Amino acid sequence: MFLATYTLVHVVISLVGTVSGLVVLYGLLRGRDLDRWTLLFLTTTVLTSVTGFGFPFQRFFPSHAVGIVSLIALALAIYARYPRRLAGAWRRIFVVGAVLSLYLNVFVLVVQLFLKVPALNALAPTQSEPPFQLTQLVFLLLFVVLGVMAVMRFRLPANEGRHP
Repeated sequence: MFLATYTLVHVVISLVGTVSGLVVLYGLLRGRDLDRWTLLFLTTTVLTSVTGFGFPFQRFFPSHAVGIVSLIALALAIYARYPRRLAGAWRRIFVVGAVLSLYLNVFVLVVQLFLKVPALNALAPTQSEPPFQLTQLVFLLLFVVLGVMAVMRFRLPANEGRHP
């Protein structure tokens, strides 16, 4: 019973993180700073990664590696955003960290969809089949392109991002 509730909470947090991350990405692409959405995204994405380590396991899984990489990217993004206030190169570090963290959320979402949705699972039951690999490749390429665009488009007003 506890594991089912824990899983539900983890999934809800993950979905909130992914949706809020998409909103933040949209803002970055529009050159806009969506402060509250960004805080929601960063918080829920950290919680997603942290709660992912709370599931029982006997050995190290690829999902653990994804969680570790996500937490490192999030730590950099949070540091760039708040203590460094997006000054100088920290703006780009924030954008790359945020987009990478969102991509990793989407990567795991695709994995879970292929595991849990019967029609998708029938196409790629072991996740080594071309439909799964192609889907992941398309998302990877999409996020690389969107990430580059976000780095180029997200700018701060002249009076922001500077330390006193």
